[in-house]
Amino acid sequence: MTTTHGKALAAGLALLLTAAAGAVGAGSAAAADGTVQLPVLSARLDADAACTAGSAVLATDVPWEQVSLQLTRTWPFASGAGVTVGVVDTGVSASAPALKGRVTAVGDAGTDCVGHGTFVAGLVGAAVADGVRFAGVAQQARILAVRGSDARGAVTAERVADGIRAAVNGGAKVVTVSAALAANTPTLRAAVALAAKKDVLVIAAAVPDTPATATSATDSPPARDYYPAADDGVLSVLDVDVDGKRPTGAYTTDSAAIAAPGDGVVGIGPAKNGHYIGSGASLAAGFVAGAAALVRSVHPELTAARTASLLRSSAYPADVPRLDPYAAVTSVLTGATTPQRGDSASPVHLPADKAAGPLRRALWPASAGLAVIIAVVWLGLVLPRGRRLGWRPSRPESTAESAGSPVPVGVGVGAQGTTES
Repeated sequence: MTTTHGKALAAGLALLLTAAAGAVGAGSAAAADGTVQLPVLSARLDADAACTAGSAVLATDVPWEQVSLQLTRTWPFASGAGVTVGVVDTGVSASAPALKGRVTAVGDAGTDCVGHGTFVAGLVGAAVADGVRFAGVAQQARILAVRGSDARGAVTAERVADGIRAAVNGGAKVVTVSAALAANTPTLRAAVALAAKKDVLVIAAAVPDTPATATSATDSPPARDYYPAADDGVLSVLDVDVDGKRPTGAYTTDSAAIAAPGDGVVGIGPAKNGHYIGSGASLAAGFVAGAAALVRSVHPELTAARTASLLRSSAYPADVPRLDPYAAVTSVLTGATTPQRGDSASPVHLPADKAAGPLRRALWPASAGLAVIIAVVWLGLVLPRGRRLGWRPSRPESTAESAGSPVPVGVGVGAQGTTES
């Protein structure tokens, strides 16, 4: 993203919202400068905190992240129809208006006390509502809600592994995982391996969401790997802001495969039509999962691995390539991304035309007759005219000289062209 582009998007964001500090689900009000404040959403609730309520504040302008991802250019080419995205998070509220009729839940994951899973699912595929220009990436994709935490958002490797397995067995073709764990486990690796075996693309946050207490660059922990994002076969996603930068104090890693908007982004809540604002790599993973759903809907022949490769190869060049759904969906597939399931693709053969044999046989006499007609016309018109002009067939020079015959006055046409005496 160019600096000019980033400033334009930032200006648009300023007109839309100002991130409000405070508790999850806190009330919203107009700031002193007249900008709208959206309530902030977190990935976890304290034990004594009330469940997240629906927001009463609407985001009526196009969010910067939708402009950055060029979604309005992408939607005419792909919708996500026919693809199910598993959201392994705090659950997804089946009553969220923007996801109405498209949420299937595993167990009790159809409720979402925290609201984070619903927010991520909205980034994947929220539909446009009247008077609201916010929308998810793949608006016709189906959502499979899977609990990857407890009811308050606390995660463990076992819960996340169970969530991945449930999403794979539930028919998801793309799975987004919000958790970023400091340690890997055999069960987590086994769940990722199952997804690869079933041709399911797992997309995961490359790092934990930025800690709320970070206040300076010195608060950033050393770079390291987090799981399941760092496992083989997982598409690891880093979050960036409107200027393409990481937030101050954010966790870092050297193993991220792709970056997407994730800081100060707009999303839906578990109820009502209002919106929240959130930040973190878990949200960036939601955008990439939506883009993967678009790609798999328009290119269903691509394997999960080749879908991930296409998302990376079509991304905007940067230290960590930045997601470009439009380029991914509209890319002309080459040998690097064409599907190779099973045996190599056989050559294309045109169907045999049973009438072609008799037709060719019938054309032979007609062609011969036409040749005779042309010959007769040539003999009847060209030869008499040639005689009148004194034309005679040319002979080799050596023959003419040996016979002592002079070349007649007039025009002679021979092997060397036209000569005059």
